[in-house]
Amino acid sequence: MQNIGIPVDTRALTFVCVAPPAPKLLNRETGEVKVDGEGRTVFQVGLSVATEAGRIDLVTVNVPGDPQVQVGQIVTVSDLIARPWKQVIGGQERHGISFGASAVVAASVVRAA
Repeated sequence: MQNIGIPVDTRALTFVCVAPPAPKLLNRETGEVKVDGEGRTVFQVGLSVATEAGRIDLVTVNVPGDPQVQVGQIVTVSDLIARPWKQVIGGQERHGISFGASAVVAASVVRAA
């Protein structure tokens, strides 16, 4: 499976931070953290995503640098990309979708309903 990023239109979505940012670990045993091409630590932040129709999902978004957001804050996600992935470990196939963004910041203005 090719690792092709699919842009996500976030204009009709509301994001709330539900898990604090933490460095993304490449190796849990050694504590090695992931860095991007510019040497910045990649952080993971847990977000709830609500659509205008009322559907809510939870996602973990990878973002370069510490996003400085707190649990409970409404946030804005810039340049959100979805990437399908597949891997085989011990003969078991796993697959899913990972999410990445260029930034996750506290929203300065709450959108009117």
